[in-house]
This record gives sequence, structure tokens and C-alpha cells, in this order.
Amino acid sequence: MPFISTPIPGLILFEPRIFYDERGYFYESYNQRTWQEADMNAVFVQDNQARSTRGVLRGLHYQVGEMAQAKLVRVLEGEVLDVAVDLRPSSPAYGQWYGVRLSAENKRQLFVPRGFAHGYVVLSDTAEFFYKCDNFYSKAHEGGIRYDDPTLKIDWGFDLAQVIVAEKDLALPPFGEHLPV
Repeated sequence: MPFISTPIPGLILFEPRIFYDERGYFYESYNQRTWQEADMNAVFVQDNQARSTRGVLRGLHYQVGEMAQAKLVRVLEGEVLDVAVDLRPSSPAYGQWYGVRLSAENKRQLFVPRGFAHGYVVLSDTAEFFYKCDNFYSKAHEGGIRYDDPTLKIDWGFDLAQVIVAEKDLALPPFGEHLPV
């Protein structure tokens, strides 16, 4: 199962091997042994799933302290632009973002390590988004950054005047005023 490095250390794209035949397809979406052999040692404890319509933008979210989370994200239906921002102060990529299209068609997955803010915008009519977390959600430890932060200059591939954003996400602070990870 191929793991593809991104320009940001620790942020890994995963392209599963897919077996097609006249009945459809089969692939292994996750195998703990394969991940461990690749030195990807996250142990996932929680699965989350969200369904959204075109233009919904969720993010940029993260958790801090002992409740920080690594995530393995993928799309079961539709297509999204998935974005991760490096918030690790000691990282050479601190403050950099990476975006990738994840879809039901390409079956790609993105591993987002602890210390990253994460979000996505739905590009298709609807999207079913699924992710594994290596730590449990804790409201007391959640943080976030505005999706339209002028310092980050994220290209969401979508007209931001058209996005649908939760009130909670509109109230998030800009980059530089976020909680330390």
C-alpha cells in the first residue's frame, strides 16, 4: 500500500491498492500491520462520519494538549478539498498548509498527525466524509483557526463568498492567535 510524502513532514497521502473485476472493486482501507511497518504508529480509537452538501466548509479544527488527535481521513461519497495546516512550532513547515482532493473515486486518504489544524470544503453535490482519530474528542481541548485567514492564504478551490460555514467556525481566531498545540 503506497504512502506518498507531502511537502510537509509527517503529513502522508495514502493510495490503497484497488482490485477491480466485473463485480465491482475491493480494497483494504486500513490495516494496522501495514501502517506499523511504515512507522505510522497511530492507534485509532474513534471513527467519525459527516455528510455535507456542496459548499459546506468545516474547519480549521484541532485539539490541544493531552487530547491532541492524529486523523486518517477519506471520502466515502462525493469529493472534497481537504486541507491541513502545520501548527507545530518546531516544524520547518510551521504555518504552511497542504490541500488535496479526496473523493470516492480516487479513494485516497490523508494522514494528519497531531499538531495540525484540519478542514475541508465539499466540491460535489454531497459528500460523505469519514475519519479515524487516535484520541477521543474533548470539547475542553478544541481549538481552531479561521478558514479565510489572510496570513495562511489557503486556496480552497471554491468561491469563499459561496461557502456555508458554522457560526462556531466563523468565530475562530486568526492564525497566530490560536491555542498552542
